[in-house]
Amino acid sequence: MSEENIKRGHRKLRVGEVISEKMDKTIVVRVRRRVRHPRFKKIITVFSKCYAHDAKGEAKLGDQVRIQETRPLSKTKCWRLIEVTHRSEA
Repeated sequence: MSEENIKRGHRKLRVGEVISEKMDKTIVVRVRRRVRHPRFKKIITVFSKCYAHDAKGEAKLGDQVRIQETRPLSKTKCWRLIEVTHRSEA
């Protein structure tokens, strides 16, 4: 991690897949988490969409990315791209 991330304190980090890159400087990341159903005790997969700031436009569709929580940048965008961990084949 770089020095600027250390100074910012504890912020949530998520890893997910880019499902849209059609907006300017914004990507949509699908984050997957597995939780136990409270009543039936079955493990289920829950997906959530996060809008992340990608200033350089380096993330492409299908890439695995790491995002970090930040201050609200717009009505829906409160995450920013940290790094592209794995490039997609396409």
